[in-house]
Amino acid sequence: MTLAMSKAPTRKSSTAPQDPPPGYSIDSNAPPMLRYQSSLPRLPVPTLASTCAKYLETVQPLLSPAQFSKTQASVSSFLSSPLASELQKRLESRAAEPGMKNWLSDWWNDAAYMGYRDPVVVFVSYFFVHADDRSRRDPAARAASLVKAMLPFREMVESGTLEPEKARLTPLCMSSYKYLFHASRYPALPSDTADKFDPKSHNHIVVVHQNRFYAVPLASPSGAELSVGELEAQFARIIRAGKDKTLPIGALTSDNRDKWFHAREALLKASPKNAELLKTIESAMIVVALDDTAPVTREDISWSCWVGDGRNRWFDKHQLIVFKNGRSGFLGEHSCMDGTPTLRLNEFVLASLALNKVNLGTPLKELNDSQIQALPQPQELTFEVNSQVKSLVKEAESRFDELVGAHDLHVLHYEGFGKNLCKTHKFSPDATAQLIKQLAFHKMFGRPGVTYESAQTRKFQLGRTEVIRSVSNESGEWARAMLSSEKQDPLHLRTLFSRAVQRHMQYSSWAADGQGVDRHLFGLKKLLKEGEELPEIYKDEAFAKSSHWELSTSQLSSKYFDGWGYGEVVPDGYGLSYAIGDDYIRWTITSLKLRTAELKHHLAEAATEVKQMLEAAAKAEKGKGKL
Repeated sequence: MTLAMSKAPTRKSSTAPQDPPPGYSIDSNAPPMLRYQSSLPRLPVPTLASTCAKYLETVQPLLSPAQFSKTQASVSSFLSSPLASELQKRLESRAAEPGMKNWLSDWWNDAAYMGYRDPVVVFVSYFFVHADDRSRRDPAARAASLVKAMLPFREMVESGTLEPEKARLTPLCMSSYKYLFHASRYPALPSDTADKFDPKSHNHIVVVHQNRFYAVPLASPSGAELSVGELEAQFARIIRAGKDKTLPIGALTSDNRDKWFHAREALLKASPKNAELLKTIESAMIVVALDDTAPVTREDISWSCWVGDGRNRWFDKHQLIVFKNGRSGFLGEHSCMDGTPTLRLNEFVLASLALNKVNLGTPLKELNDSQIQALPQPQELTFEVNSQVKSLVKEAESRFDELVGAHDLHVLHYEGFGKNLCKTHKFSPDATAQLIKQLAFHKMFGRPGVTYESAQTRKFQLGRTEVIRSVSNESGEWARAMLSSEKQDPLHLRTLFSRAVQRHMQYSSWAADGQGVDRHLFGLKKLLKEGEELPEIYKDEAFAKSSHWELSTSQLSSKYFDGWGYGEVVPDGYGLSYAIGDDYIRWTITSLKLRTAELKHHLAEAATEVKQMLEAAAKAEKGKGKL
């Protein structure tokens, strides 16, 4: 699954009354974080005519003239059919139901997340690589600082004092923040569930090291929040224990969700004690994974944050990951929220540390031996297992190794092309990055790549994502001109590029406004009743082809991150996350070993050619001006 990402939101917290933006009201009965929630608009239902028109426009560049003619006929037939009109009325009625905050959310959460049965790791989870902190090379010190800097953010979220996110002054839905801390996903049949725990009665983290789990309280027995030094002492105790690796119960969470459900049942039956141990893990603020590896390259640390070894993890929860060399990252559990809340959390933590804006309390070097000895020992959570559980763990390990072993991950950090260059030439950085991807795909395959870019719809109640269909007639025309064997006028190329950029920006705006194609067609299809024939638009080859996301793309840009990514969403496709800095674009490319290094090469080549095209056009324009 892909993420909805945007520019990093502000991190300030405020309880002071503020004037609401035009069209919004403040709910005085809600905490400040949720003060706009009741006045957020509902997700709209687009008109049939607008969706069908956009659909035809986005499938045309993917089809031959004969195929497109057939698709036009199926869309025309659908648009004029009584069944389409009836489905639209049903959807509009659903959207208008009293208490219905979002007509899509329940369906989509089940289809894309809770009902999805493939392993979450690789297919659903996403990772962030933190920028290096040279002042904290020791893993215990690094882990302690990350956890300590996270506690103020937790307090703002749990108390409801966190300032609501906004996008261009428009308030965004904050409901998913409930699941940021002390929450867990659970394997269940036929769909998973999630639960949220009281932070006051579960004020602890769980540390996993050498496949062993440890519960570490976040406060002293007297109730005082632990300082960074006290947390460091606890992490150091766990690392110094020097215990050998044990049976990796965490590997069970890397498995197919149905298999994990049955394995969890077996674990619970193996001993009554195991239920309480599971609850301790699931109720923790967050899981902190201490790995005994020391990744250096961007590829190595990305692999390690994304999947690790599949054993020293608990994939049903958000996880901080700290390595032996002090490098760190974050692995996001995607079912209950998209990437913007976890982006905001990680940026808060990393910025607070980098700018010395967090009160870390007493450092370890200022604690005496008696103070350290007074800390309760981390409690190891030792599961009681039988031969069945041991066998299930081994099987899960084998499937994980096979799945991850089939994958590639490459990182392209392309310097000299970023926001500054795009601003110089007055083009959207995001649209430019999308067009570079299209040019690279054309170079590699000789055609457009069916592309999903994620747009967040959190301006609506319970909003999550909509698809930006990045392929357009305009992007295809530009890419073909760029690759033409005949010499092209750089001013003409730039004109074609500008048209493609504008088209992309228009569709991006539609998607953010809930006026995209994919979620509407999904909703209409969900309302078919038993005995009603599937409309031809869904049976036409263009429908499956135009939603087979060969390039699953999403942008997240932060100076505090050194990478991020996720897996492909179709077996013959690529996960293509990207970040745009002032003077770089960085792509993380994942696939089932589908010439991944070759795509990396073509991305670099395409970026160079786009840069040269823009510079040549600017030079030609300047030359004409002198005449």
